[in-house]
Formats: sequence, structure tokens, C-alpha cells
Amino acid sequence: MTYTLTPTRAAELIRMTLGHVQREYPHSEGVRLNSETDLAAPRCNHPVFFGSYDWHSCVHSYWLLARLLASFPDLDATDEIIALFDQQLTAENIEQELDWFRAPGRGGFERPYGWAWLLGLHDALKQLRHPRAGLWAGNLQPLAGFLSGSFITYLPKLGFPVRTGTHSNTAFAMLFAYDHALRTENAALRDLVARRAEAFYLSDAQYHGWEPGGEDFLSPGWQEALLLQRVLSRGDFLEWFAGFLPELAEGRPASLFMPVEPADRTDGRLAHLDGLNLSRAWCLRELALGLDEFDSRRAVLESTAQRHLQAGSTHLQDDYMGEHWLASFLLLALGC
Repeated sequence: MTYTLTPTRAAELIRMTLGHVQREYPHSEGVRLNSETDLAAPRCNHPVFFGSYDWHSCVHSYWLLARLLASFPDLDATDEIIALFDQQLTAENIEQELDWFRAPGRGGFERPYGWAWLLGLHDALKQLRHPRAGLWAGNLQPLAGFLSGSFITYLPKLGFPVRTGTHSNTAFAMLFAYDHALRTENAALRDLVARRAEAFYLSDAQYHGWEPGGEDFLSPGWQEALLLQRVLSRGDFLEWFAGFLPELAEGRPASLFMPVEPADRTDGRLAHLDGLNLSRAWCLRELALGLDEFDSRRAVLESTAQRHLQAGSTHLQDDYMGEHWLASFLLLALGC
């Protein structure tokens, strides 16, 4: 991968994200309304995560800021990140966010995508080397703990994986949950994710690559491969991977290896395809790192990741429908 995140580019991403992480409108939210009181302004219901167009995008915007604060602590722009975290990530604000999830009929709110990103944000805060990072992570802990428990309740009920390339994708969420379980030594969540991942995906073979869908920002095939790379032993994964994509070295199925181009970046759902390029680059890069240096498949994965990264990284600010979320997937693609 030749694209690297320079301090100058990191500062640009921070400025862009700070520009929308507290931008309340436009706002999109899908939720059951229990009464008229639920029709409040976004910041009334979500005192922390009211910006960036929707709840989950706001969460992973905070994640991006935490990751860049960790990687570039000396940038001038990081002072604004610290001020934001001090102001927003308070125990009182997080308790109100948690109350929203506890209300009747809210079991499906942001399930599983937003849940996954919240756990990722908690992980990012815990990894920060900053004097107040422990306070921020501690304040977020009740919500992270609640959503970890929500995964433990939900996954045994899920009879089949959701294989779509959008927010409900099961493999994406399980990957974040698994990583969180490892970092927090949550054996119950770790073992549950591993068992369900094997039950959902281990029998998959000769993937036909019937993707992407027209509104996808995740690749169902690459996403499940990355999940199994995490939860299986190296030998078991390599055996499964060879059967899952037996013609990978020849670049087939071709649909998995070709970057995509949205027809209209002002349409929020069609603009998802820019994110697909970046999320594929992330999966491809990590899958390549798990193969031997002289494995012919590794070069294919690396070159394909590079093409997808180049395709997705040039459109971060074309329109607010991409601007409010794409940069987080750029960081994933770069391994930041």
C-alpha cells in the first residue's frame, strides 16, 4: 500500500470531522416512537451522538478523532478533540444515551452496526495515551457494557447471518465485537462470537461474488472472510479460505476485484459505493497480511486493495452524504 496518512492529511481529516460531529441537521434516525416526547430534537435524545447525520456516523466520527489523537498527538487540531471529549464524554451525557437504549421497544436501535462502532470507540479511548483518556473511557463504559451484553443476548437468537452489504451485515458487527472482547478480556462475548461465526460461515464454499448491491458499503464476502481470519486458527482459516475463493489467484469472481463508481454522490444510499471501495480495501489489506509472502494470492489482494483505496479516497468531501462518514473507513483501509 503506497497511500500513507501524513500529518497534513490527518489534520485535514480532523478539521473535516470536527465540522460535522456536532452538526445536528440534516439528521436521519430510524426508531420506534413510544410517545410524543420521542419527537425531540436529536441533541435532546442524544446529548453526545447527535451530529454527523445519524447516530452511528457520529459514533464512528468520535472513533476517528480518538484514533487520530493517538497517532498524531502533537497536531494543533488535537486541542479541539480534547476539548470536545471533555465537553461531551461526561458520565451524565452517557447515562442519557444509555437511557435511550433502555426504553421499551429499543432493542433494535442501531443493531448491530451502531453497537459495533460504539464498542470500537470504547476500545480507541482505552488505547489512548492521554491523561484524561481513562476518564473518557470510564464514562463510556456503562454504554459499552450494555451493548456488549446486547450482543450476547442477540446473537444466539439470530438463526441466520444477515449477508447484506449495508448496516445490518452480521459479519462486520461480529468482527468489531470480537476485537472488543479480546481487548476487554470478555470471554463470554469472545467465545460466543467465535461459535456463531463458525455456525454462520464455516460451510460457505466457492463464493460466487453476487455483489455489490447498488447501495452497499460493505462486501459480504470479504467481510465474512476477515471475520473468520480473526476467529479461526491460521491453519483452519487457510483451509477454509482456499475453498471459499478457489480462483482468487486468477482474480475471480471478477465482481469482487473491481472498484465501483457511484452514479450520484448527492444520494446518500448510492454514495455508499464510495465506502464499499474503502471497506474492501480494509478487508483485502488485512487478508493479505495473513498470507505468506510468496503466496500468489497475496499480491492479488494487495494490488486490488490499492486500486480500491485510490478509488475511494478521492471522494471524501464531494458531498455531505459521503463527508459525514467516509473518512472513518479511510482510516480502516489504512490500518490506522
